[in-house]
Parts: sequence; C-alpha cells; structure tokens
Amino acid sequence: MPTWNDINAEIDGLGTPNACDEVRQKYLQQLERRVGRTVLAYYSGFLQKRSADGRFHPECAITDLDMNGLMAVVHNVDRTRGLDLILHTPGGGIEAGRSAVEYLYKMFGLDIRVIVPHMAMSVGTMIACASREIVMGKHSCLGPTDPQVKGHPAMGVLSEVDRAIAEIKAEQLKAILWQQVFSKYPPAFIADCERSLEGTREMVTTWLRQNMFAAAGDPGAAATETVNRLMDYAGTTEHGHHFLIDKCQEMGLTVVALEDDQNLQEDVLSVHHSFVATFAKTPSIKLIQNAAGANWTVAG
Repeated sequence: MPTWNDINAEIDGLGTPNACDEVRQKYLQQLERRVGRTVLAYYSGFLQKRSADGRFHPECAITDLDMNGLMAVVHNVDRTRGLDLILHTPGGGIEAGRSAVEYLYKMFGLDIRVIVPHMAMSVGTMIACASREIVMGKHSCLGPTDPQVKGHPAMGVLSEVDRAIAEIKAEQLKAILWQQVFSKYPPAFIADCERSLEGTREMVTTWLRQNMFAAAGDPGAAATETVNRLMDYAGTTEHGHHFLIDKCQEMGLTVVALEDDQNLQEDVLSVHHSFVATFAKTPSIKLIQNAAGANWTVAG
C-alpha cells in the first residue's frame, strides 16, 4: 500500500498541472474495480485548511452548495451497481445533509455503503446512518449527532433550561442568576434548539429504520435505541467526541472493519492519501469526485 509520502512523491513525479487529479482518479478507479460498485468520494480539507486561531473555512462543512458537486459527479455514472460513498467531513448543515441523502436515495436507491477512512462527524455521521452498512478502520471515527444552533449545542442549551427550572423551584433567588444566562440568547432561540433537536432525531431514526435496521425484528425500536446513544449529551465530552469502531458497533450500527479485507484496506487508504496530499499541495478545501474523473472543487 502506498503511504502518504509515496503518493506525494508520485504526484511530484508526474510533474503535470493536473497531477493531483490524475492520481486521485487512478486510485478511485482501482477501488471501483475492486468493489464492483460505483464509487464517489466526498472529501473536506478541514484538518489541513485552518486559520491561525484553529477554525476551518465555512465551506469545509457540508452545505447546500454541495448539491452542485453531487449532481456533477453522479451524472452519467452507473446507478445500477449500488454506491460506495467515501466520506471525510467535520459535518455541517442538517438540512444540507438531508438533501444529500434524499438525492442519493433517488439516484441509487437504498443500496448505499459509506466508507469512513478517517472521520465523518456530526452531519457526516447522520449521512453514514442513512447507509445499509458502514466501513471503518481502527483509526476511523463517527461523532455525536447533537445539532448546533447559531454555534451553540442545542442539547446543552435545553439541558440548561431543565437545570434552571429545577434550581428556581428549589430556590427562587436563583432566577436572577439564570436570567443573566438566558438573556444572551436571541428571541425564539430555545424553540429553535427544540426544533433542531427533534428534527435531527426523527431524520436519523427514519433512515436507520428504513435501511440499516430494516431486517431487524423491531426496526423502530432498534433505531430509537441507537439514536439515543448517538445523542447522549451527558455521555460525551464535546461535539467533536470520537466514536471509534468498537463503540459504533456497541451502539448497534452495522459496521464492518476495514482491516477484515486487506486488499480493500489498501485501496481505500490509497484513495484517502491521494485526497489528503491534494489538500496539502493545492488551495482546494473540498473535493467531490467519481472514479471516471469528474470532480467538483471548492477552493479557499
């Protein structure tokens, strides 16, 4: 398996203006031949493209603009073989994620497998839950599906509301303290948190029930249990909490270890390294690409 350094050297050795594109296509084609399914890659450069204060560019996240990229790479691919979606993302907009999933369902049906070579966090985890199966390595991770509203954790805000009610009932003077806490929120903010939370829960529960858990004895109960685990605010350290493969399997998700198939592992990690090398060498901050060479790029 070529390492990151090997693929970096391969790109340099080509010495052409489109060397990064050519190397990514080579390894995507190699993977597509291996699995016998249509392969699409959705990659964000959020780990490489950060400002001095540690923040990544807003377009590194999943946004409605991504629909243009998905349409560009789905055009003219074989939609009868099922889809393997390679996903590397910090997450992003909940409704943008919903649009992406519903579009892919319309194009490929429910025969979608999500491969996570490194990280698919937040809304990325939600998209992975819409698949029939997730492939993860020992180093890969998913994350909590706790929605963020205007930069604040919706579950954290609602947890504060419950705590405030309990403390004020016990001691009326605490109302003065909590009034200061809640005064920083804009009008309807708490209602927006409730709406976002319930929408997220319903979305992921529905996807799990109709696809990954469709063959379970009670798909609805299985989906509800797993979503409760993914949205366990008290049981996670932060929004970026890492659920590694063992934890994901414990939650009930259908997850296959990448290491179980050495050839698949080598092909997937070669694809991953080729995308990571592209982010290191170019201004690209997001790439969506198919194995035929069609790609859609967002530059920072």
